[in-house]
Amino acid sequence: MLQCIFLLSDSGEVMLEKQLTGHRVDRSICDWFWDHAISQGDAFKSQPVIASPTHYLFQVVREGITFLACTQVEMPPLMGIEFLCRVADVLSDYLGGLNEDVIKDNFVIVYELLDEMIDNGFPLTTEPNILREMIAPPNIVSKVLSVVTGNSSNVSDTLPGATGSCVPWRAADPKYANNEVYVDLVEEMDAVINRDGVLVKCEIYGEVQVNSHLSGLPDLTLSFANPSILDDVRFHPCVRFRPWESHQILSFVPPDGEFKLMSYRVKKLKSTPIYVKPQLTSDAGKCRVNVLVGIRNDPGKTVDSITVQFQLPPCILSADLTSNHGTVNILSNKICSWSINRIPKDKAPSLSGTLVLESELDRLHVFPTFRVGFRIMGVALSGLQIDKLDLRTVPNRLYKGFRALTRAGEFEVRS
Repeated sequence: MLQCIFLLSDSGEVMLEKQLTGHRVDRSICDWFWDHAISQGDAFKSQPVIASPTHYLFQVVREGITFLACTQVEMPPLMGIEFLCRVADVLSDYLGGLNEDVIKDNFVIVYELLDEMIDNGFPLTTEPNILREMIAPPNIVSKVLSVVTGNSSNVSDTLPGATGSCVPWRAADPKYANNEVYVDLVEEMDAVINRDGVLVKCEIYGEVQVNSHLSGLPDLTLSFANPSILDDVRFHPCVRFRPWESHQILSFVPPDGEFKLMSYRVKKLKSTPIYVKPQLTSDAGKCRVNVLVGIRNDPGKTVDSITVQFQLPPCILSADLTSNHGTVNILSNKICSWSINRIPKDKAPSLSGTLVLESELDRLHVFPTFRVGFRIMGVALSGLQIDKLDLRTVPNRLYKGFRALTRAGEFEVRS
């Protein structure tokens, strides 16, 4: 049972406090948390569960905002963490993103959502489709009306019909002239390449995202051609677990609209689609930089939106960097950003130049890590393939489609 939720900004300011039970949690717990976060750094912030002298704390960080929940009683830790993740997802969906200004501009919406999502410390309604029927998302018209009428509440006067249904994630009896369902495989590649060019780690984090507009109460089954490659699968509550456990088939009644059906990992991949080869040599107070980028394994589709970024070490006084393709910018926080977009067929993009060190330094002792970004439309690099999508009761004029997208996640090349 959760007793209180705090939302903290990246400076430690308490932006929002929501007491959930009759036992009031003092704000001093936030001071204790932030003092330890400053003194211990990232190691403390990466701990999802923390034991303070008086409370157990659960934390989730999204876009610089810390969601902090407190309890003094024994409870499943994953329930607290999962609930905070769901709160962050719902707020991001409602408000179109998460940052300090958006939260402050929509205090009423945030409090109304928390009132519906948790009751006396226990999670209640967390499905976005039901919450949208209960609480209207903010828009310009509602804000103008609230100013004119003085009524700032967005809560509906009637209870959604699906709240009493056996499928509470789905609106009651929706009807569409065109019935359609689209499935997207969205994958992110996490990779670490050491200074010798050896692939240390390469894995895929993927999501199966569905956009469903089907009349009535549809029952879908989705199967993969090679489900055995999947690890660490997580499902939307609509998925029946037994068909997956026995036959690796996803059987579900979908929510109405867009939702994440499942997430997964594919581990120990052997190669990456592009290579980045940095070379840094320093002497006499200068460091010469040369970075080459090219296609390592052709995925069969165009690799675009390629970027390479690295943080200039603090000892660098100035930098003169140029490239034979794309644009190079050095930002105010001393991050060098090289935007390549697509690799031309007639030459390999390269970045070269000189870094000037501080006067008392002869050689560079701290070497940067290069962060790589890219996007490939139409390919799932994990190799996962959708076999078929079946609808038990097929309505008239059913449209269905599949797409795939792979982009870089935490893709690092060390120098």
